[in-house]
Amino acid sequence: MDRATQSDVASPDLITIASELHVKCSARQFGIDCDGLARILDEIARKFAAPQESASLREFCFSLKIEELVLARACAAGNERAWETFMFRYREKLYEIGLHITREDSAARDLSDSIYAELYGTVTKDGHRVSKLASYTGRGSLEGWLRTVMAQEQVNRYRRQKRMVSLEEETEQGQQFASPEAQPATAVDPRLEAATDEALANLDADERFILAAYYLDDRTLAEIARMLSVHESTISRKLDKLAKSLRKQILAGLARRGMTRRQAQEALDVDVRDLGLNIGARLAQESAPPAFHEKKVEAPAGDGSG
Repeated sequence: MDRATQSDVASPDLITIASELHVKCSARQFGIDCDGLARILDEIARKFAAPQESASLREFCFSLKIEELVLARACAAGNERAWETFMFRYREKLYEIGLHITREDSAARDLSDSIYAELYGTVTKDGHRVSKLASYTGRGSLEGWLRTVMAQEQVNRYRRQKRMVSLEEETEQGQQFASPEAQPATAVDPRLEAATDEALANLDADERFILAAYYLDDRTLAEIARMLSVHESTISRKLDKLAKSLRKQILAGLARRGMTRRQAQEALDVDVRDLGLNIGARLAQESAPPAFHEKKVEAPAGDGSG
């Protein structure tokens, strides 16, 4: 959607909110006018808020880290002043986060340099520079978001290395041409696909990372906590909350699509990894996601009430 279209569909309430926030942040000095801020808020609110409710929309917008949000979006747009500010505030912080994750100086600098390139946007698409900062929504701190992005990149590197090592091992054993037998996937009800898409679309970057790291990469709670610089108990509570929330959202989504409560419960009684769902793509990861009802994190009996 282009700028003009987005501005046209912004609600009067949102435009008013943007006007109030615009005078309280650094948007103007970073080249973002009131309409530009309204478009940013509109994009985020459409995904995470309830635009039809004026009071809740206002509360949502004022809960955002607006200063950090306009800085990130201005950087993504290529504003030089914003990049100077970002460099001053976060360049060294990126290295510190990298060192905390990798525990080794050269690896930390390599990781931070790689992430900085993605943040700056060295890749172009349709003639426009693509910056990862354009995906920051302001729902959490920018530093926390950067920590999650760097932790995810480290995991991705680990996966790529693991795949290469596995390939080398197979080659040495003369198995490079082996053709694994295809495992039949359980037939997927399109309603389950749609409900799953809907629920996963509302996940933040840190929520996607935590789910993928724990269920898919077999990372321990302690490892994830260290990578995100939080306490292990925080990750444990987060996982439990995510599992219950996602299950409820999917059950509700199935009900909206015509399933009875019993049918919806039965649909989720199948391990998600046995389904023909490409959930790896849905989580923006490189492999499949958790089964939301696994023994590691189980919802209490009767939790599927919606």
